[in-house]
Amino acid sequence: MGESVPAGDSLPTMRAWVLPETGDMENYRLSDVPDPQPGPGEVRIRLKASALNHVDLWVARGRPAPPLPHIPGTDGAGVIDAIGDQVSGVEPEDEVVINPAVGCGSCEECSRGEQPLCTRLRIVGEHLPGTHADLVVVPADNTVSKPANLSWEEAAAYGVATGNALRLLRRARISRGENMLVVGFGGGVSSAALLLGKALGARCFVTTRDPAKGARALELGAEQWFDSGGPFDEQVRAATEGRGADIVFENVGPATWDRAMRSLRRGGRLATCGGTSGNEVTLNLPLLFWRHLEIIGASVQGHAEFAEATAMVADGSVPVLVDSIYRFDDYREALAHLRSGGQLGKVVLGH
Repeated sequence: MGESVPAGDSLPTMRAWVLPETGDMENYRLSDVPDPQPGPGEVRIRLKASALNHVDLWVARGRPAPPLPHIPGTDGAGVIDAIGDQVSGVEPEDEVVINPAVGCGSCEECSRGEQPLCTRLRIVGEHLPGTHADLVVVPADNTVSKPANLSWEEAAAYGVATGNALRLLRRARISRGENMLVVGFGGGVSSAALLLGKALGARCFVTTRDPAKGARALELGAEQWFDSGGPFDEQVRAATEGRGADIVFENVGPATWDRAMRSLRRGGRLATCGGTSGNEVTLNLPLLFWRHLEIIGASVQGHAEFAEATAMVADGSVPVLVDSIYRFDDYREALAHLRSGGQLGKVVLGH
């Protein structure tokens, strides 16, 4: 899908950040590469902005190993500038936002709107050429109209974070009036989780190591914030009259896992979609089964969930948090900021 045409002297080229070999983020190079061409069912988008995700860092290290050379970037928004055969419903000059989760489109899971469960699922910027480029090609079905109330930078910022967080909260069966703890508030997904939780009627608490982020969480509607390095499980129980959290939204991993589990009430649900502090945790089995706990995972979103997330940012019920905007040429500086963990919301490249 969207493969670049063979290089040649007379062929048009675009700027793109390219990973020629894995190693670390310093391996990314700003390069001129052939323009991608849309195939059947696909559209080409001239990007106005793209947003960074931790997958940009992970693929640079080869975890997972992308096809090389590789163009990173999973989030993006722009204007359709070319259309392949068998495309309907969109036209050149349409302003769109990209859903990066590309299913096969023909299996049972895709047919019932569960693209994330497709065994042939591919992610833009991970398995497919990404959005940190002038142009990207995606299936037409993986685009939605850009909300008119959003800037290009905001439109590029909400896709992965808000879509992924919404899918995970839906899988965790979030209900109005429940207590939800968001562990590690500040990144794109965890920030979106707080905003979605509030919009869906939950009573939200957060943890963070940064008092400034804690204060910002209170401004955004959190009841209280706790230090991620402290006894936040005890503090959550105290704040909920001894009950504990109905849902813990956790994407930090081993650094906070044990206290996150212990923050749950009996019968509570831990929902996870990442591990910024590592991939392996120690699971206390008696805690799991004696307290009747659930662990729920999710990654990326289906078309319906992406449309729902888009509607929520379009009507203003879920704000889009942009931490900072970097020039396209300063991608590696933006990556360094993301890696530092100092961001509150999304880090975005202007094109």
